[in-house]
Amino acid sequence: MSETHTLPSPVLSALPPSASKWEREYQAFVRLLPSLLPTQRGKFVAIHAEQVVDAGDDPIALIKRVHARVGHVPIHVDQVSDQPPAPLRIPHYREYRPKGEA
Repeated sequence: MSETHTLPSPVLSALPPSASKWEREYQAFVRLLPSLLPTQRGKFVAIHAEQVVDAGDDPIALIKRVHARVGHVPIHVDQVSDQPPAPLRIPHYREYRPKGEA
């Protein structure tokens, strides 16, 4: 009869994969949102290094200002609101072809 062999347990990494810089900036926005609501409601804020670096009414101008200051690195820009963002719909069409036509 064959012998039973017990193998050692595998070593598992307890650390989750590291988040990208943009993901960390987004998580910082979510974390900071309650404190931003009283002072920045309705404005757009830019998050860099997990803190608010600028705010304004025009998101494009805000992005340009922040990139001019910190360089072209991933940042998160979002509008401060207590309402979830509306779903983004991208218009598209379907081409109808009667059966038998290629």
